[in-house]
Amino acid sequence: MAHPTQLGFQDAASPVMEELLHFHDHALMIVFLISTLVLYIIVAMVSTKLTNKYILDSQEIEIVWTILPAVILVLIALPSLRILYLMDEINDPNLTIKAMGHQWYWSYEYTDYEDLGFDSYMIPTQDLSPGHFRLLETDHRMVVPMESPIRVLVSAEDVLHSWAVPSLGVKMDAVPGRLNQTAFIASRPGVFYGQCSEICGANHSFMPIVVEAVPLEHFESWSSLMLEDA
Repeated sequence: MAHPTQLGFQDAASPVMEELLHFHDHALMIVFLISTLVLYIIVAMVSTKLTNKYILDSQEIEIVWTILPAVILVLIALPSLRILYLMDEINDPNLTIKAMGHQWYWSYEYTDYEDLGFDSYMIPTQDLSPGHFRLLETDHRMVVPMESPIRVLVSAEDVLHSWAVPSLGVKMDAVPGRLNQTAFIASRPGVFYGQCSEICGANHSFMPIVVEAVPLEHFESWSSLMLEDA
């Protein structure tokens, strides 16, 4: 969960998000080194009147500043492509959930069960319980087992939406008439918050996403209880 004055990302709750955080730090360090070098060159050129004839016309320097940027781009592209393929890989998911975007709430259907589905609405501020987050809490959470591959099928019924949970490293567009899929593994138990990340209308900011990761035995008890209530 993000907190006030936070500068970085939320704590990772999935292996893919951990990889994304590592890649962010890797790329940021390269950008920092390049910026420092450019700033040093600018300051040196402004603060001195001395010139070096070998710098003004040097074949070796031209070769270096042509090859060096190419090497830097490769150092950024290789880990980026690796993570891209990791995010797209879905191997034998243990559970499939269909998330459908509406104006302005989410509905979830557990397709591995015969009749397990529900709508998830934001809880109004006046109805919040102590400890709940305003504009982020829902009346029904999407409960998933931890340490299990989860596939999420995302679509929309009316306009464009986007199903996003930052701490799980998941963000997928919900397009009417199209079924997109994404996957994640919750590496620890907890409650993870997200919101629709597409400007979908007047109440765009009031359709939160709450994913609750629990141990497998707790998930089985929850699913049995939900099926009995249905």
